[in-house]
Amino acid sequence: MKTSRNVTVVGCHAEGEVGRVVTGGVIPPPGDTLFEMKRFLETEADDLRKFLLYEPRGGVFVHTNLVLPAKHPDAAAGFIIMEPTDYPPMSGSNSMCVVTVLLEIGMLPMTEPETRVTLETPGGLIHVRAQCRDGRCERVRVENVPSFLAKGDIKIEVGGLGTVAGDISYGGAFFVIVDAKALGFSVTPDEAKDIVKVAEQIKAAAAEQHPVTHPENPEIHTVTFTEMAMPVEVESDGTKSGRNAVVLSPGKIDRSPCGTGTSARLALMHAKGEIGVGERYISRSIIGTEFHAETLRAVDVGGVPGVATSISGRAWITGIHQYMLDPTDPFPTGYTLSDTWYRALP
Repeated sequence: MKTSRNVTVVGCHAEGEVGRVVTGGVIPPPGDTLFEMKRFLETEADDLRKFLLYEPRGGVFVHTNLVLPAKHPDAAAGFIIMEPTDYPPMSGSNSMCVVTVLLEIGMLPMTEPETRVTLETPGGLIHVRAQCRDGRCERVRVENVPSFLAKGDIKIEVGGLGTVAGDISYGGAFFVIVDAKALGFSVTPDEAKDIVKVAEQIKAAAAEQHPVTHPENPEIHTVTFTEMAMPVEVESDGTKSGRNAVVLSPGKIDRSPCGTGTSARLALMHAKGEIGVGERYISRSIIGTEFHAETLRAVDVGGVPGVATSISGRAWITGIHQYMLDPTDPFPTGYTLSDTWYRALP
């Protein structure tokens, strides 16, 4: 078969959230850092993301990770996250997928019962401990990039909803975190479509009314996600837990509990004195899957108080794909329609 593009992708999901991993067929983009390489893809070579994520090869539920040689000397490999409308600096569920794929297909050596590895993301280094047995990666624990509360107790004026209270917190991207219960939601699967509609309205309003910038990297800015958070509960063993729905544009709920969203919520809770260093936390998704998290220590993020957090979960390989482009295909970068994408993308 004649093809003008041939990309090898390993399918994977972490606690329900799809995070495919590109293992071949893509030349590394230019750049002296992972962040510069990410920016090149965003501004000069976005056709790769569209080719893999847009229909007919992808869908609104798909995330894809491009594995690259690390730029930082302490990292074994790097990866860039591609989502339906964005290239986030970091993603917890995608990290779990990348680690699982790299270890299980042999791109990185596996050590049982625990493999320790440092990976590089555009947002910084992440330190990983993977529990491994019989050639399988059974659980991945990621020490995330530093998280912090950016703006607390804000008011957002949202057309049709009125004034919405919330907070903006960073956990690898900026999240506007709002009280799901106060908005009339219980974060159950039957509410998914309505949650998406309201969350996208809130995100757009928060991004316009409350600009935010990362204190150490001004190129990381703007609210990217809305996190609909249910009240924190206490398990029988005393561990705190909470259910959430993180909405990704153009309009899709994270099937996992969202790793960076969990870190953002921990940073918010820590800033408000609701969780201490060393405390564990169980984060639950709209479909009932779990990430186990912990506040590790207080940190300084460019003069802003923050926390180091860890998140852990499970990921499973779903298949190996060879995506090709026939030179006569009229849709070389795919297409989107608002019937499944909530709103069509260019």
